[in-house]
Amino acid sequence: MSDPLLIQDFLQPISLSKLMNDEALNESQWGTHIRLYEEDFPDLKEVDIVLLGIPEERGNGFNIFSSNGADIIRKEFFQSYQWHPDIRIADIGNIKTGQNISDTYAAIRTVIKTLLAEKITVILIGGSHDITLAQYSAYAEIKKLIEVVCIDALINLVGESSIKSENFLMEMLTGEPNFIKTYHHLAFQSYYVHPSMLQTMDKLGFDCYRVGAVKEHLMEMEPVLRSTQLVSIDMSALAHAYAPGSAISPNGLTGEEMCTLTRFAGMSQQLSTLGIYGYNAAADPSRQTAMQIAQMIWYFIDGKTKAATESSLSDRDDFNEFHTAFNEIEALFLQSKRTGRWWMQLPDGKIIPCSERDYRLAAQNEIPERWFRAQEREF
Repeated sequence: MSDPLLIQDFLQPISLSKLMNDEALNESQWGTHIRLYEEDFPDLKEVDIVLLGIPEERGNGFNIFSSNGADIIRKEFFQSYQWHPDIRIADIGNIKTGQNISDTYAAIRTVIKTLLAEKITVILIGGSHDITLAQYSAYAEIKKLIEVVCIDALINLVGESSIKSENFLMEMLTGEPNFIKTYHHLAFQSYYVHPSMLQTMDKLGFDCYRVGAVKEHLMEMEPVLRSTQLVSIDMSALAHAYAPGSAISPNGLTGEEMCTLTRFAGMSQQLSTLGIYGYNAAADPSRQTAMQIAQMIWYFIDGKTKAATESSLSDRDDFNEFHTAFNEIEALFLQSKRTGRWWMQLPDGKIIPCSERDYRLAAQNEIPERWFRAQEREF
């Protein structure tokens, strides 16, 4: 078993008193219940979630070695009230930025890899969106095949760009060897995305959902997030009114919609890392965007409590079974008696997450799009 203490050399501790400007926290707020790396490294035994700050923003094309965005987000989250005492959280401070951005990537990869070995969920806050590449590389280094969900107004596949945050997906999705089994991109805005880029994503077997589709069918995104191991969020996916410190567009997701998506992510029993990137503290004097991210973290924790209540698919007594047929194909659907969530079985016997809408379509002799795409990826 790896030793979490070995990652201390890559981390910068934080001071709670400086962080809170000596403002007192009461016993019901999260800040008084988090194991914090101030002087001594916290004991990570029986910890469910670790917070990790990322000050690195050179991937945005700016010569910014260190920003205080993660600390501003922390302050807002620490002041939120703890409704879930069964979830244990540690904050291990901020990653030390390296001489080169690749050095920072390597430090993040090492820390995440160590925490994954301890089966601890990692929430990364701060930093530019290209940090997703370091987040993914932790899985690649241990050769773990994963499903990935990215929530972003843009699709960062601009190959000719020298700015890392604009092209990191190229390396992540096409690099060899590759350990991405499935990639889903949520809430892209069409006027910022070249049509050929979507054609490329489709040829690769990856699913992309326009922001309008996400907003109109928000509950359909829960099965997308249910089986993922890595979620990466660029705060630019939110409309400017909800995230003035990050947004690039007057349109996008609302704050409530993003909180719902992070709650869905928390409900995934497979998810092990969540990155929330793209926060620009200089553009957020009212701290509204920091509060938005803090509330996203709060809802992620809320979702994690629900994940713990779900039964294993092998416990069939905890599921309602529905047999139907569409296009002359026999199909089995399962509904959890505990949470109401749905799964469907593919012809090869594999069971994948789905929604009640998929079942309703199948019962009307229509092929659910989710079933069709899953079958395409098998061949």
